[in-house]
Amino acid sequence: MIALQLSQKQWLKRVEMAVSEGHVLMIESIGQEIDAILDPLLSKQFVKKGRGFSVRLGSEDVEIASSFKLYLQTKLINPHYKPETAAQCTIINFIVTESGLEDQLLAMVVKVEKPDLEQTKEDLVSRQNEFQITLAGLESGLLQQLSDADPDTILQNTALIESLEVTKKTSTEIKE
Repeated sequence: MIALQLSQKQWLKRVEMAVSEGHVLMIESIGQEIDAILDPLLSKQFVKKGRGFSVRLGSEDVEIASSFKLYLQTKLINPHYKPETAAQCTIINFIVTESGLEDQLLAMVVKVEKPDLEQTKEDLVSRQNEFQITLAGLESGLLQQLSDADPDTILQNTALIESLEVTKKTSTEIKE
């Protein structure tokens, strides 16, 4: 196995060597952006040459050994990659907490034992997410109205006062 980081010197030569010799390659500490040179590997833009396949890395064509495997590792807590990258790779999140595992196991047991209860929980979680989105929209709209309001006539602005009341009422309902 060859482990490297994109910040190391001669990293491209080591990638080419791993691809051509059929090693397992792990590129560590990948950031939000993945170097464009690796795109042909990720998207499997392989060209058939003779009995095997080759891929263009940088300016060179490199023959791909059949035993070659590529792993990308990041230290980012919740990485958000481009949709193309996410579609080309299998993303595995190894960050697991004990309480998170307990919740997952409990959900699996409840799903088998009482599916209606699990469905109710899923509906409540979905509604809670919708409420959070609604609340964020109301807060954003309220802040926009406050910033646009004339400071001299802010107490006479009935639309703003009504909006404040609606936001307060909706916030109370969401909390309940």
